[in-house]
Amino acid sequence: MELELAARQLEALGNLTRLKVFRTLVRAGHDGLPVGALQQRVDVPASTLSHHLRRLIHTGLVVQERQATTLICRAAYPAMNALIDFLDEGEHRGRSAGPASMST
Repeated sequence: MELELAARQLEALGNLTRLKVFRTLVRAGHDGLPVGALQQRVDVPASTLSHHLRRLIHTGLVVQERQATTLICRAAYPAMNALIDFLDEGEHRGRSAGPASMST
């Protein structure tokens, strides 16, 4: 993963509303959520949700799919996993990543 992409994704998730939207979609699983259901769960106006979804889509963390008249939002799990792997660099998988075991 490129450093610039990781920075953009982390910056997008640094906003409380976007983080809430993303976590809600991650918890919804691979089926995702219709925009209306997502709006109810995160309790924000439609225009606000649209703004934040655009940012998450632009950074590749969320995907949308139209099913007839319904717009379904999903967390982009490959992008999320790539970001996690980038942060972890694969070095700490399977061991404690506490301060004592982290190298500087």
